[in-house]
Amino acid sequence: MARKNVALAVAENPQEEPQKSRDFKIPPLRQQVIAFKLESTTPLLMNRFPEKARIMMAEKMQQGQAARSKRTRDPRDFNKDMESARHTFHDNPKRSGYPASAWRAAMVSACRSAGYKMTHAKQAITVLSDGLATDGVPLVEIVGKYELSVLPARNATGVMDLRARPMFREWRATIRVQYDADLLGPDDVFNLMTRAGAQVGLGDGRPDSRQSAGLGFGTFKIVATGE
Repeated sequence: MARKNVALAVAENPQEEPQKSRDFKIPPLRQQVIAFKLESTTPLLMNRFPEKARIMMAEKMQQGQAARSKRTRDPRDFNKDMESARHTFHDNPKRSGYPASAWRAAMVSACRSAGYKMTHAKQAITVLSDGLATDGVPLVEIVGKYELSVLPARNATGVMDLRARPMFREWRATIRVQYDADLLGPDDVFNLMTRAGAQVGLGDGRPDSRQSAGLGFGTFKIVATGE
């Protein structure tokens, strides 16, 4: 009975509850940046989702059921398809880029072979961009000449199709990686980038493709580092 009265008194007077001492401390965030100069070891094959396809999808959604009976097939212009599949900067469409998120994803995926927790890498690593695309996607600049590549590909429905994409046979990039210095050191970041270039890759046909074993495209190597 006495215990119940004590509990009731504490509930009615919460200010009298004994204060618990804090036995933990969150350290301040320590972020550092390291830059990598990269060179290609295999071609990069881009495949940005075309703006024309987005517009067509939106129009079909707005038209509803009637859109199904009015399907027409326009002649293919492979050069236009190639240009629409290229990532470009909004302030200078002549500059090519690749999403900063894809570089980060490649490093996170490389954690599988390194035995490091991918969830920690997601929090610890950010790839800084060189600018934005028209749709606001942060991009890292890709330096190099591209050409038309028309290769067979299987659509989501399983139907074979010819896909026109820009291929950079030789390319280079400078990547600035911002990392949490309490979770990773500069050597860790270097090793992750090395593994990402050799084992994961970028773009269509990369070794770490989710849908296949890849075509060996999109691999790279580190040629220099800096701040």
